Amino acid sequence: MSSSKREDFIGWDEYFMGVAMLSAMRSKDPNTQVGACIVSPEHKILSMGYNGFPTGCSDDEFTWERDGEDNKYFYSTHSELNAILNYRGGSIEGASIFVTLFPCNECAKAIIQSGIKEVVYADDKYSMTPGVIASKKMLNAAGIKLRRYVPKGRQIILDL
Repeated sequence: MSSSKREDFIGWDEYFMGVAMLSAMRSKDPNTQVGACIVSPEHKILSMGYNGFPTGCSDDEFTWERDGEDNKYFYSTHSELNAILNYRGGSIEGASIFVTLFPCNECAKAIIQSGIKEVVYADDKYSMTPGVIASKKMLNAAGIKLRRYVPKGRQIILDL
């Protein structure tokens, strides 16, 4: 019998960002798939979300087009807002949210108002856009901790 614990287990950040990444894989958006995972200070998963259309709005009937007078931006809900709205347990005050893409300014408002205290993000590819600049300004003003996820370089294969 071994007297020491296993050493190759994944850490909390890997676990929660992995759940956010797996959630992103649920998105039917042909261009951008984003996932979010809300976690309590006690390391319990409270909610998850991904970008897509609201319940009852068929992703076969609403457009996925990015341009034009009728485009997906009128209909889609971002992963962060979906995760916040999906939570049915009461308050998420003090929680952290793990997101695969840095939140836009609209999601930043929801994050602030919900009481989330930390944003852990994987990608910040839109960092120079007005929406993300505004998002960071609001999140910083609200005292929300922003932390970039640092990958460990580990590959995890799920055989589903």
